[in-house]
Amino acid sequence: MQHSYEALDRPGGTARENLLRPLRHRDFRRLWSGMTLSLVGDGAFLVAMTWQVYVLSNAPTALAFVGIAMSVPTIVLLLVGGAVSDRLDRRRVMVTSDLIRGGAVGLLAALTLSGELALWHVVALCAMYGAATAFFNPAFDAIVPDLLPAADLAQANALDQFVRPIAFRLAGPAIGGWLVASIGAGSAFALDAATFFISATAIGSMRYRPSEGARSGASIAQEIREGFAFVRAHTWLWGTLVSAAFAYLAFMGPTEVLLPYVVKNDLGGSASDLGLVFAAGGVGAILSAIVCGGRGLPRRNITYMYIFWTAATLSIAGYGLAQASWQLMVACCMFNVLETAGTIIWATAKQRHVPPNLLGRVSSFDWLISIGLLPLSFALTGPVSSVIGAQATLVWAGAVGSVVTLAALFLPGMRAIENTAPRAGTGEPEALPSTLSSPPAEERRAA
Repeated sequence: MQHSYEALDRPGGTARENLLRPLRHRDFRRLWSGMTLSLVGDGAFLVAMTWQVYVLSNAPTALAFVGIAMSVPTIVLLLVGGAVSDRLDRRRVMVTSDLIRGGAVGLLAALTLSGELALWHVVALCAMYGAATAFFNPAFDAIVPDLLPAADLAQANALDQFVRPIAFRLAGPAIGGWLVASIGAGSAFALDAATFFISATAIGSMRYRPSEGARSGASIAQEIREGFAFVRAHTWLWGTLVSAAFAYLAFMGPTEVLLPYVVKNDLGGSASDLGLVFAAGGVGAILSAIVCGGRGLPRRNITYMYIFWTAATLSIAGYGLAQASWQLMVACCMFNVLETAGTIIWATAKQRHVPPNLLGRVSSFDWLISIGLLPLSFALTGPVSSVIGAQATLVWAGAVGSVVTLAALFLPGMRAIENTAPRAGTGEPEALPSTLSSPPAEERRAA
């Protein structure tokens, strides 16, 4: 997701070489390959799941209920998942999660292909899927620094942000749509299940083994408290998580709910127009990751992270101001360019400044805050937009969210790590210079 630390001392670099450098390491290459294939399957799964729910019950409330069933177990179990990923072998945690999710989706495929699928099956199996995800995500975030030297963490993060939009937003949905239309939803479910099992095999073949120091005799509850205490003691962590929670509250619901509404009703666009808007965002994320992978991180990393995120959130107001679909495409592209750049800085900052034995728990708090207020954001979007209108809601969402984001930059101590050494063991310099050498590159937005 981010660039090499070496790039801080030079004006740029060869993007292709830097972006792919982490793949020289065998274990990371296997982890990345399995994740990439699994993301393609996930993109196909979401298309198939949405279609199949509407086949079973042609009502938006049914799909909303499935979404709640998938997200609530993730939210409830994230802190436990973070503690488990710091306590146990992270490789085994991820393999177990992949096997559970592969089994759940495989059962969906079997029920669909046999014609026995009912809505309650989808709800129950998606809940199982969401519960397993709560363990995989913190473990994945925490294991990457164990597999790579510190100098390659930035490129690894940029590579992750490069692959996700290609696999999850472009290739996966395209394959899923073709399978659903030509063969049926069951085939797309079967594809996703197969990718989970392949990912589990790739991760299980890694030679990585956890250090004994990463293990703890404390209870799960105590380990969660330790993680919370670490977050609370560092302004750059708790301040970013709190600002993210309220920024998401302001803009995530309006963006997800009202952007399709604006395309269809206010601009008179079609489904293909909406697809082009989303695709423009994917292209923006890919371009941002390429640039970030080939250039060094900004030396004032927290400052620039917040500048990028503030500008990204403000660009959401462009959704409400747009008078044509191409203008929505520009706004979506800009949002994803800036959001991805900030996300890359954030992921690298966590990897460099959070102790390895706490990284899983800190990542679980990151994921929890990122998605914790989303149900409330969705719930408020309808009433607010009915009063002031969809486009006005989007304008205010971008404006309020950007103010909340920028305000956190001025919390006392927020920028302290810009002039302090990374955590012990990274092999990096004692302090970071205060000037920018090159443009910077979930997830404050980890979800």
